[in-house]
Amino acid sequence: MKKIIYQMLVGCYIVAALVLVCACNSQLDIQTRYPFTVETMPVPKKLKVNETAEIRCELKRDGRWEDTRYTIRWFLYDGKGTLKTEDGTVLLPNDRYPLEKETFRLYFTSQSDDQSSLKVWVENSFSQTVELELSFNNDNSEE
Repeated sequence: MKKIIYQMLVGCYIVAALVLVCACNSQLDIQTRYPFTVETMPVPKKLKVNETAEIRCELKRDGRWEDTRYTIRWFLYDGKGTLKTEDGTVLLPNDRYPLEKETFRLYFTSQSDDQSSLKVWVENSFSQTVELELSFNNDNSEE
């Protein structure tokens, strides 16, 4: 009886050792891709022609991988207007521009008598994208 118990214990030890050896992996698993969002402060709903709205944005990352790069692009699908960065760079529609900071400001200037609607995409180097949609109605009121 002792011999059978001894053989069973040895068998269990061998199986446990094999499981542990197979479970070990010499490669280190490093996460480089983290989700992110872009938060904006409230923006005006109405703009007069040639009036500019400031869009304050903040990139919120769930994790940090220092080599992650972010870009911004935009498209105006209704109305007319221009979009600039805080340093005065005029952003051309559908062109990608690098984001250097996590907190940034965009300035939309309406050039339309009607509604202006635009989409802004922020994308990271892992092809994860966040989309912002903004609409501005024309303010026809006289001051």
